[in-house]
Amino acid sequence: VTDNVRHLIGYVTIRTIILSDENTTIEEVMDRNIISVGTMEDQETVVNLFAKYDLTVLPVVDNDTRLVGIVTVDDAIDVLQKETTEDFEKMAAITPTDKPYLKKTAFEIWKSRIPWLLILMISATFTGMIIQYFEGALKTYVILTAYIPMLMDTGGNSGSQSSVTVIRSMSLNELEFGDIVSVVWKEFRVALMSGVTLALVHFVKLIVIDKTGILVAGTVCITLVLTVFIAKLVGCIFPMLSKKIGFDPAVMASPFITTIVDAISLLIYFNIASAILGLG
Repeated sequence: VTDNVRHLIGYVTIRTIILSDENTTIEEVMDRNIISVGTMEDQETVVNLFAKYDLTVLPVVDNDTRLVGIVTVDDAIDVLQKETTEDFEKMAAITPTDKPYLKKTAFEIWKSRIPWLLILMISATFTGMIIQYFEGALKTYVILTAYIPMLMDTGGNSGSQSSVTVIRSMSLNELEFGDIVSVVWKEFRVALMSGVTLALVHFVKLIVIDKTGILVAGTVCITLVLTVFIAKLVGCIFPMLSKKIGFDPAVMASPFITTIVDAISLLIYFNIASAILGLG
């Protein structure tokens, strides 16, 4: 409902009009508590309003609260699908595009994927440098090499769980930077329980099935606990920090965090091995 100069003053539903007395005026039945958005409002904010208030239509007003248009729930669904697809592409280290997959050329797909693949490949060289640095230690205890993939994969998976959960919560406006202490405390407890559980199970496997010594098993399991702990903290902190500084948190998801955690887990592994097994 607008006034003579198109200022938005309220709304009334079709149901209300049908059920009202024929002599009742619109002014008498309209609701003045109306939710509206400005013409420059971010489309993700609009989608969140639809979800939060179960709206079917949302009026759009200019700076003088004059009605200039509406957004329907169909429009919101289209935006939601687009934004969700974009977030998934960023989380998979792919530059987002608007074209459907089958309408993209092989060159366009290559162009959207190769920049991040190059960045991740270069960053992954640090992992190789760490292994080369401790090459002498690995020659002394070759068996330590067998558990590197497990430690790196577990760390990456743990970090991904935290990052995806936090990024999703931020996209739904369930979390903001002010909640970072609560998030870290919660992930700290989850990491402790997860790390200890995984370490206990793996310790039994190392002793009973692999027949490794207590020192080697202890080295692997202590590393496992610390890797899960750090991975979950990195996974929850990095996305929140990136959003705080204006960087898209979706970019800090699985591939990037996994690369960081891989390098950290190796440093932890070899330093613990040096301390427990006396490697030099």
